[in-house]
Parts: sequence; structure tokens; C-alpha cells
Amino acid sequence: MREVVRGEVRFDVAARALVTMDASNYRRVPLGVVAPRDADDVAAVLEVCRAHGVPVVARGGGTSIAGQATGTGVVLDFTRHMDRIVSLDPETRTAVVQPGLVLDRLQEAAAPYGLRFGPDPSTHSRCTLGGMIGNNSCGSHSVAWGTTADSVRELDVVTGRGERLRLGQGWGGAPDGLRGLVEGELARLRTGFPELPRRISGYAVDALLPEKGADVARSFCGSEGTLGVLTEAVVRLVEAPRARALAVLAYADEGAAAEAAAGLLPYRPLTVEGMAADLVPSTAGLPRGGAWLFVETGGETQAEARARAEAIVRAADVVDSLVVTDPGGQRALWRIREDASGTATRMPDGSEAWPGWEDCAVPPARLGAYLRDFRRLLTSHGLRGTPYGHFGDGCIHVRIDFDLLSEAGVGRFRRFSEELADVVVAHGGSLSGEHGDGQARAELLPKMYGEDLVALFGRVKGVWDPDDLLNPGMLVRPAPLDSNLRFSVLPRKPVDVAFGYPADGGDFSAAVRRCVGVAKCRTTSASGASVMCPSFRATGEEEHSTRGRARLLHEMLAGEVVTDGWRSAEVRDALDLCLSCKGCRSDCPVEVDMATYKAEFLHHHYAGRRRPAAHYSMGWLPVWLRLVDRTRTARLVNFLASVGPPAALAKRVGGIAPERRIPRVATETFSRWFGRRARARERQMIRELGLEYEEPFGRPVLLWPDTFTEHLSPEVGMAAVRVLEAAGLTPVLWPARRHPVCCGLTYLSTGQLDRARAVLRRTLDQFDVLGSSQAVENFAPLVVLEPSCAAALRTDLPELLHDDPRAARLAASVMTFAEALERYAPDWVPPALDRPVTGQTHCHQHAVLGDGAERRLREAAGLTGELAGGCCGLAGNFGFEKGHYEVSTACAEEQLLPAVRDAADGTVVLADGFSCRTQLEQLAGVRGRHLAEVLAEGLLKGSSQDS
Repeated sequence: MREVVRGEVRFDVAARALVTMDASNYRRVPLGVVAPRDADDVAAVLEVCRAHGVPVVARGGGTSIAGQATGTGVVLDFTRHMDRIVSLDPETRTAVVQPGLVLDRLQEAAAPYGLRFGPDPSTHSRCTLGGMIGNNSCGSHSVAWGTTADSVRELDVVTGRGERLRLGQGWGGAPDGLRGLVEGELARLRTGFPELPRRISGYAVDALLPEKGADVARSFCGSEGTLGVLTEAVVRLVEAPRARALAVLAYADEGAAAEAAAGLLPYRPLTVEGMAADLVPSTAGLPRGGAWLFVETGGETQAEARARAEAIVRAADVVDSLVVTDPGGQRALWRIREDASGTATRMPDGSEAWPGWEDCAVPPARLGAYLRDFRRLLTSHGLRGTPYGHFGDGCIHVRIDFDLLSEAGVGRFRRFSEELADVVVAHGGSLSGEHGDGQARAELLPKMYGEDLVALFGRVKGVWDPDDLLNPGMLVRPAPLDSNLRFSVLPRKPVDVAFGYPADGGDFSAAVRRCVGVAKCRTTSASGASVMCPSFRATGEEEHSTRGRARLLHEMLAGEVVTDGWRSAEVRDALDLCLSCKGCRSDCPVEVDMATYKAEFLHHHYAGRRRPAAHYSMGWLPVWLRLVDRTRTARLVNFLASVGPPAALAKRVGGIAPERRIPRVATETFSRWFGRRARARERQMIRELGLEYEEPFGRPVLLWPDTFTEHLSPEVGMAAVRVLEAAGLTPVLWPARRHPVCCGLTYLSTGQLDRARAVLRRTLDQFDVLGSSQAVENFAPLVVLEPSCAAALRTDLPELLHDDPRAARLAASVMTFAEALERYAPDWVPPALDRPVTGQTHCHQHAVLGDGAERRLREAAGLTGELAGGCCGLAGNFGFEKGHYEVSTACAEEQLLPAVRDAADGTVVLADGFSCRTQLEQLAGVRGRHLAEVLAEGLLKGSSQDS
């Protein structure tokens, strides 16, 4: 293969493990993966595979939900090289695209011309045009612009025998024998296909009827890579409305919403999407009700779009309603809908739910009746699921709490599938209304089409692919729907692990199973405040996405492809570029926490073995910094770190990137300053008032002396003290310097979990001392200035010490600087700064702590503007480790550095995290500041003006 293919050819363990699954319940292990550079490479792969009898599977974004993007032979990955827009013609409203092009890239290119590609699945930020054509994808706007097949003009394909065809309307590009087959079956083709907008199941052979123009390109759509391999496509673009409005219609329940959906179609909406309360966060701000229809309208002006939305509201019989015209508000609501494919994988009680019957479709007018029958069938099998989806097209998505781990559960899965297929057919529906048949439904196609028409599908496959080379086991001669289940290879007993995984019943396998493959982590550009997944955006490699790492961990647990368990070099290398930003914990729809999984893996991987030098130099950073403080050698350390040869030697020995500058250590720690200042204030009060200083003035709050504030940025702590005091609070440093505490962050991020556990238990012992002094009620708020340390205390502490009830109590007391001010000094008015800000919300703040209080505090102080999303790229020890500098810099260049460079003069650069400030200083020469520093500066200016 390597002799004839110019693209990458990989038959290694990692490459194979990464593509064993798509977003379905199925798993098949391939022989290798090839990333072709062009159509010649595709033809060469097919020739080699045909000579060796090895099947070929074309794969795009790997988000298919029926199993058709998995295979046992060679997988073609089009996302590496064949991912371009070849041309875009606004006059003819067409674009020529390659199969690996991500849909959002086409939308971005078409937008300046007022155009767009009509279909838009919820995976639009990572699904590819080739995958959409293979599955005949639809999306929420199909009521206006139809399916992908409606948007295809011409297709270039290579058949299994290497023939290159240009498919369009008419027989000119069709393979030999296809026309004769169709002309011999005209009666069957005219009567055997149900008429409904979302009929995706089977081959669209009826598109070859003469009255439909013998549209070979349209017939090829939805063939799931079983007929030929797509290498280029000419697609139709549609005019995008200049303005949009979103009518949110509330109904008592999903049944009422389903009954109403078809009646809204005469108003020509752009979307009619349905969701029930189980999938909607309580904070979503929707009108009161138990289910909702999202009905989008368009117009030349905002007034026209709104008028159309209001007309729909007046015509609908609803419990309540809301019309949203603000683009930001509309995006927030659509994100809820788009994330449903992930959020639906967890039932309200936390139990798992799976695809399999994700997208059946019935005539829209029958949707209400179908849903009632569907609910009855669920109940009869003791199953649960929450339907949602494209109500206007009669297409329903649902994840069901199948037990796919036991033999009895798999048996029930099969029985339910067979009975539901009968229900769908009884309502005149299609087994697939969007995602294709794959392995999930192809076995049941005879129920929908009858044996004769399914046999005709087999003859069609024989014309196109007589050697059965392309994606065998899909659509024609399918594998049983209950075989190749991805869960069957996982261990049945919980794996012995360090973290508690409370949301997964303490089971690491269940935690890894959270990743269902929707691949939101593969988004190629960060949007808004999102963080996940910075390393993938920097490298573009699947193994550096959250999904890719989860796949490798799955295969590690399975032990078939990755055979050396926790010692796996492949898993270690994939996790090496995980920044532990925890962005996936909040941005992943199913809350995969790869930072925790990485720490767990490193803990086991290096058990009893020598670790990388960085684990000792930076993992033990609190120890080294305390040693510098005790020996009063900060000036000496700073001098040596600034001199070329000693600094280079230290970095080489410590596993630190040579491009990095070692941060300066404070010559006076925060706690020394605090103690000196407190003693001076006490003496002053005694002199001036003649009183003993017994009780602090104002509400006491505990300040946590985190390692970074204590030794590297004491100015942040000093500023926080001044602001807290100005707000009427009394900051108290806890604990005393002679009893240091630590959140264990550096040990956690390097997977030294035994050490982290010991450090955290010592911290909890100090918490006990505080509690025994009967001061715990007064000192309950524990203010942590460094976001990463606050996040470690709030989440990692109780999850690592899950057997210690003190951990949860301490975690519950943790507050950020802004949260403490908002809660305990609600009437305080911050100084009026009236300046724009730029910078970045800390990753851990975004993922774990939330930044609502910080936003409100900035607004109250007149600090205007939004902070960037993404990740600074330094991420604690990550950006300092040797070999990470390039990726670290790429992450910073995505959002943070451009935002700072583009800022106007006088803009405040905010960065609450030490890592973020260090990255800004070292890469941009800019001093970022903690919000406390900015407010303290404002207080000083205000007092000088008053005086």
C-alpha cells in the first residue's frame, strides 16, 4: 500500500484503535487506515485491497449512529487531505467540494454571498460533506431545504473495480447494467417506496425512474459507501434569509407538540423542532410547559422575520410562547437542541441510554399517533427514552436505556427492535429518517420493503460492487443488529482505580463509555467561550481529541487491539498532549472528564517505574518553592534562572522546554506579607485606640494561600486583601505558615495520585483543626484566588478522597474571589473603572467553577467587553514540558493572543490564572492581571483623587 499511495498509510495499534467505532453501538476492528491525498490515491487503495480481498470503508467525521463508519478492512480517512472547497460559484449557486470537507467550512465560505448549504445536522461543526452524502443527512432545516440528496448536482466516484464515474441526472455516468436492471423493475419501483420527506432507508432506486429524470447522483446518496467511493461533489447552495426569528411554542407534553407540528408547515417555517422537558436545563429560560417546538422563520428584515414568527404563535394552540430575535439568544437555544444527541445519553437518574432507534420517521400528520404507540412499546419492555427531533418532518430521535452489557439485555434490545420496526411500518414510516440503516436497521429492511425489493437492493449492489469490496455487511446482506456491539469486549467487573467516579457508580469503564462519539471535541475552531478540545484544534489529529483518547482508553480496557493495558505507550502518547484543561467536563454533551482519566492513567502507567523528569520538577513544585522560601534563596534562584548556562542545565535536567523562561520566585511570600501587615495593623490599632485587637472587623473570610499566589504572584493576594477589606470583609489567611496546605493540583496533573491523596489528607487535617476551634461557621467561605486550585478543591478533592466525608465539606466551602464578594458583600459598590477588557476566562473557571459572578463584578465596575474562550495553552505544567511548546503556542494563537493584539489602547488585559498570565508575558510581552489587581488599583486611584 505504501508503494502506491502518497497519503498516510497506518496499520499501527493507535491508528486502528481510533476508528474501531463511530457514534453507534457497534465496533469493528480494521486492519489499517489510509488518508488519501486525491482520487488517484483512492483508486490505488481500491486496487490493492481488491487484489488482497480486503474490504474498504469510507469515513468522514465518524459521527454515524448506525455503525456504517466502521469496518474490518481498510478505513479511508478523508479528513486529513481531501477536505477542500475546490470552487464556489455564487452566480450558479454551486460549490465543488471534496468528501472530507467539514460542513461549517462550506457555510463560512458561502456566507459572504448570502448563501448556505441547506441541510445542517446538529454535528455541522465536524460532520463532512462526504459523510452527509453517504447517509443522505438532513438536519433541522429540512422542512425548508430538504435532504442532502436534494442539494446534490453531480458526484465523482470510484467503484470497487477502479472505474471512475461522473454521476448526474441521466444514464451517462451510470455503471453498466444499472439501466437495464431499473427498466426491468419499473412497476416495483413505482409502488414499493413510501412517500414521506424523511425516507432514508434502503437504496433510493426509485430516483432512477424515467419520470424522475433517472437521477443517478441522487440515487447514490444514502448508499453508505457500499456502491462507490466519493472523491468530489458538485452541490447546490440556497439563499440564506437575511434575518431570522425563533418562535418557542410550549405545550403540555410531547404528544401535544407532535400533534401540532404538521399544522405549522403551511406557514413555510425554516424549522419545526421538538424537545421535551427531560432534555432541557432548568436554566434555559423557556416558556412554561412540558414540551416545546422551536419554529424558526426568516425574512428580508428583522421585522419581517418576527412578524412571521408572531403569526405562527397566533395560529398555534399553545400553553405559552416566546419569540426570540436576538441572535445570541437564538444560538443559546439552538445549542440546547444540538447537544441533545449527547445529553440524551444519560437518563434523569444518571443511568445510560444508547442509540439504535435514533431516527425513525413517519408522515408528519401521523407523528402524534406514532409517538403514543412508541411510548406504549417502551413501557411494555420496561425501557425509557425521551424523544426529540425533527417534528415537522415526522422524524424522531431518541436514546433508550438498553442494557447492552448482559445477554438478557441484548435479547430485549433485539425483541424491541423487531417490534418497533413493525410499529414504524404500520404508520407508513421509514426505519431510518436521517442517519441511515447501517448495522442497526438493515437486517429489518424486509419489514419495510418486503423480500423482493430488498433482493433488488442486492442486485443493485451487485451492479456497482460485484466483489462486495465496499463496506460489506451494510444495507445488503447485513450483519445481525445485535452482533459487533462495542460493549461486549469491556470488562464485566469494575477496574481498580484511584478516583471515585461518583457519576458513574465508581466504574472507570462506565466513565469511558460516556464518550458516545458525537465528536463535539472535533470542532475545528473554538466558538464563543468554549474550550474543548484545544489540542485537537492545534494538531488536527484524532488521537488528540477527547473522543480519540476515549477510544484508546476503551480499547485499552478491551485488551484486543491495545494489549498492554495501563502500560500502553499508545494511550500514553495520545494523553501526552491533553492539556488537562477540563474543557470537556463542561463542553462535552456527556461530560467526559479527560483530565481525570489522564491523571488516572498516569497513576497506573508509572506505578513502580521512573517518571519523566517534568513530573519531579513541576509535579513537586510546591515542595521546591517551600524549600526556596525556608532557605531564603529566592534571589539566588532568580539569578541562576536568568543566566544562560545554569538556566539551560536546569531546564534540561527538569524536562522543561528550552524555549521557556523560568518564572521568577517572589522574594517575599504572600503569607509573610500578610503576617507582617497584620502585625503592623494590630500595633497601630492598639496605639491609636488603646484597645486590644481581639475581634476582626467585618465578616471574616478565609484566604487560601495557593502555591502560585503564595510564591509566584503574591501581588494578587495583596490586591485581594485590599479589595475584600474595602468591601467590609476581613480576610484571614488559613492556615498559619507553619502548617502549609495544598490542593494537590501539580500532583494531580502529573498523575501522582498517591502523593496527591497524602497532601490532601494533610489539608483535611488542618480543616479539622479549624473546625475544632468552633470557628468553622464564621470562617465558612474559603476564598481561592487561583482558578485551577479552586477547581481542584471543588472537584478533584472529593472525587479522589471519595471515602472521606471531610472532602465534600471542604469542597462545598470553596469560593472564587468574585463569588465571595457577591455573596458576603452584596451592597458593596466597586470602583468605577470604565475601561474595556480583553483576555481569557481560565479553562478551569469555565469548566468547573463558572464565571457568572466574575461577569457581574466586571459589569458593576464598568469593565466592558467579553473575554476570549479557548485555552491559553500553558495549562500549568503542560506548556513548560519539553516537547509541548509548539502545541502550547498554537493554542494561545487561536483566541487569546489575537484578542490581546487587536485590543485598543487602554484595554485591561484580564487573566485570573497564573498560567494565563505567564503565557501572555512570555509570548506577547503583555502583563495580564487578576481581577483583584484591577479593582485594587481602582481603589487606590479613587482614594488619591478623594484626598
